[in-house]
Amino acid sequence: MARLTRLQRFLKGALKNGRTALTSPNRGSAAPSVPVVTIEAVDQELAHYPALSAYRRQTEPARRAPRIPPRPRRAPRVRPAAPARLTPYRLRAGIRAGALLVTALWLAQVRPSARIDALFTTGAHLTGLLAGYGVLVMLFLMARVPAVEHGIGADRLARHHARGGRHVLTLCAAHVVLALCGYAAHSGTDLVTTVAELLGYPGLAAATAGTALFAAVGVSSARAVRRRVGHGTWRGLHLLTYVGAALAFAHQLAGPDIASQPVALGLWSLLHAGVAVLLVWYRLVVPVRQALRHELRVVEVRPEGPGVVSVLMRGRDLHQLPAEPGQFFRWRFLSRRLWHTALPFSLSAPVDGDHVRITVKAVGDHTRRVRRLRPGVRVVATGPFGALTAHRRTRRKVLLLAGGVGITPLRALFETLPGAPGDITLLYRAHDAEQLVLREELESIAATRGACLHYLLGSSDAAYDPLAPQALRDLVPELTGHDVYLCGPPGMTEAATAALVRAGVPDTRIYAESFTY
Repeated sequence: MARLTRLQRFLKGALKNGRTALTSPNRGSAAPSVPVVTIEAVDQELAHYPALSAYRRQTEPARRAPRIPPRPRRAPRVRPAAPARLTPYRLRAGIRAGALLVTALWLAQVRPSARIDALFTTGAHLTGLLAGYGVLVMLFLMARVPAVEHGIGADRLARHHARGGRHVLTLCAAHVVLALCGYAAHSGTDLVTTVAELLGYPGLAAATAGTALFAAVGVSSARAVRRRVGHGTWRGLHLLTYVGAALAFAHQLAGPDIASQPVALGLWSLLHAGVAVLLVWYRLVVPVRQALRHELRVVEVRPEGPGVVSVLMRGRDLHQLPAEPGQFFRWRFLSRRLWHTALPFSLSAPVDGDHVRITVKAVGDHTRRVRRLRPGVRVVATGPFGALTAHRRTRRKVLLLAGGVGITPLRALFETLPGAPGDITLLYRAHDAEQLVLREELESIAATRGACLHYLLGSSDAAYDPLAPQALRDLVPELTGHDVYLCGPPGMTEAATAALVRAGVPDTRIYAESFTY
């Protein structure tokens, strides 16, 4: 009886201290000892042990709840302002308005005449002004201005740049031919003599050199030539456009259309200076400032599949990066063979504290070298870029459609897009199961969020096309009521876009980025 009383007092004291212990009371006896069982829990852990919590409520006397002080009044929470974005409509309207102003400048100087040399010269003035304005527009599109990049999208900007470059080259060629014909008709000489005489003027010689540089860049960008030219060579040739633009500007200042009017000269110079400041700021100053602020370094290079690796990087103050899931950066790895090239890769996961991750597929010399990066390599990240973000969403239900390594931006969206169970669907197109990247993460996200995940496996030339309109309608109920985010190789993106439109999805709700390098 005395032993039982001591045991009761022991249990009561243990419960009072926030723990329960059951031990054998007669350790020294010859009888088999009772197995020792210990359960420990402090107050803040009781939520994880509901049975223990109920037992304590029954055995412990009721405790007076502490007085809760009044909650201090907090200032209203101010949400950060959304980043500025230039819509495609406003961009087109602005470019057209500028072209109309240039045409008005030309009209203000036209002197009507029926002479053949005057007609050639007038046409040369108009095409020259429009070509100079087109060069400025091309430089502005590639200045990496955040409002333009986030609103238009880098892939669409690249297409506009390529299409606009062809128009600029056409205007430059027309300007040269019309100017030569006008001078030859005025002086009564042949074209060969005209060319020799015009090259004697410094301003015209500079314009000729600038036009030749533009032509070289245009030839290197032609599809047939682009396949045979290395990426480094292609980028080096494109840097010559800055030299060509400077030479063309010097020629315009010497021409009668600009130099003869002080107001036009001031506005033209201010426009060129503004574009030059944007180029220097966003392509040089901002990357250097971000590199000094965040001090990114490679932590780990992890294989993810055949020819695919994830690069994990760590830095400081990464919360200050205005990166949204679905966007990409241009990464410059300061190693011996990669420092001179900025590689565009999407974030394959949201920024996590002081870590950031990209996933890379080896498709060229530079991307193959990424697999051999060593921990500790410094990284310069420029961005973010791209418009494949949540701000484009207009519907409750969202379809994410990925092809190959194009899963990387959509994996980040799959995890972060708000939605109830069943609102988010991911279709992942790949040749076979071995080509699926980040599969475990995708399945974990789908299970956690109650999202739909489908793998569309098989050869692209197979009899059954999983991206056919009817197949998409069968996989995704109420497909026409979805927003669609699409990312993959160009051929897959184009085919999927056409199939979605035939399936009834408006093209205004298909947000695509082609995964190219």
